[in-house]
Amino acid sequence: MKAILRAWCDDHEIPLMGVADVSRWKSPLFQPRIPDAYHPDSLFPGARSVVTIGLPVHLPSLESSPSIQYREMYRTINTLLDQYTYRIAERLNQAGYPSVSIPRDGYGGIEALLKRPIAFFSHRHAAYLAGLGTFGLNNMLLTPEYGPRVRFGSVFTTLEMEPDPVQTVDLCTRCMECVDRCPVRAVSSLGYPEGKTDTIACAKYSAALNKRQISPCGLCIKVCPIGSDRAFYGREDVRVYREDEGETPLKKAWEHIRSHGSL
Repeated sequence: MKAILRAWCDDHEIPLMGVADVSRWKSPLFQPRIPDAYHPDSLFPGARSVVTIGLPVHLPSLESSPSIQYREMYRTINTLLDQYTYRIAERLNQAGYPSVSIPRDGYGGIEALLKRPIAFFSHRHAAYLAGLGTFGLNNMLLTPEYGPRVRFGSVFTTLEMEPDPVQTVDLCTRCMECVDRCPVRAVSSLGYPEGKTDTIACAKYSAALNKRQISPCGLCIKVCPIGSDRAFYGREDVRVYREDEGETPLKKAWEHIRSHGSL
């Protein structure tokens, strides 16, 4: 069944898929330990495996952030994740294995995050435990293919599948780009889990952007140098995003996009 699901993902342009055994939440490979209430088998008693998929955020859209272009791509990816994880869960259900998809965000809006900046389940940690990447200073999951420019969704299933190995090579280079470029200084230089992102500051900034209809921010994932997508788009040098680098055709394009479609 795992091979069938992976083939299905390939057929539907889903480049990242990993499987984690729910026991990894009991004795995880990172600290602090996730509280029991947030474990898959607490949310769906009987769960044996978690299937996590990842869809990339295309770098040229993200580069204009904060902008309407990135906002619309973000929404599109979220919609696709909900649709794909639902279909994976239903495929497993029809095969006789009770399963359920988990919404990609798990909160009702930025106001809910300001009240409590945490969701009932972390897809980032699921992706980590499914072997898809490692955490960066920005507390985002870095993947070899796309760095942190990935959105994740998960499926809980009663089917026991062979888990994928957790990545042991730290992908983060501690370049400090995400720390230095954060507009509200929400990213800690200590890294995860010693230094956690100031989620309240991040949520407040997102709320301000949302009023202008250009949230989310995306800066910390835009400037990250990790990911083979950077070479694919010819963006290996992240200095292109710095204001002191002068005018370029790329910056003119981003300024044009940012001047449209928002309040």
